[in-house]
Amino acid sequence: EVQLQASGGGLVQAGGSLTLSCAAVGFSFDRYAITWFRQAPGKEREKLSCVNMGSSSDTYNAEPLKGRFITYSDNAKTTVYLQMNSLKPEDTAVYYCAAGRNMILSSIGDQNRYGYWGQGTLVTVSS
Repeated sequence: EVQLQASGGGLVQAGGSLTLSCAAVGFSFDRYAITWFRQAPGKEREKLSCVNMGSSSDTYNAEPLKGRFITYSDNAKTTVYLQMNSLKPEDTAVYYCAAGRNMILSSIGDQNRYGYWGQGTLVTVSS
């Protein structure tokens, strides 16, 4: 079965760190763009960061998160990580990863372009 598995969420105090994982099951991330989104209660889902495993190897990080959130992949291109540092209570949300084939960075905000979504992992940051 082809799927994405997101994991690593949990409860953390403000100022702490968490690293989320997004693993490919049944396929390789080669030629896919892997994007992290999050959705806080009562808010729309927003894109956070992206690693494009295609030939361009481009990356994207939302401007407000630069310096705190880092996205990277393993050498085998089967797992993408979201390292989150200096967490704040407003980072509390369900975090999702999504995989879209042959995407370019200008299209990563279009959620309809993704063929696979992870199940979401809850991150709660206490003050």
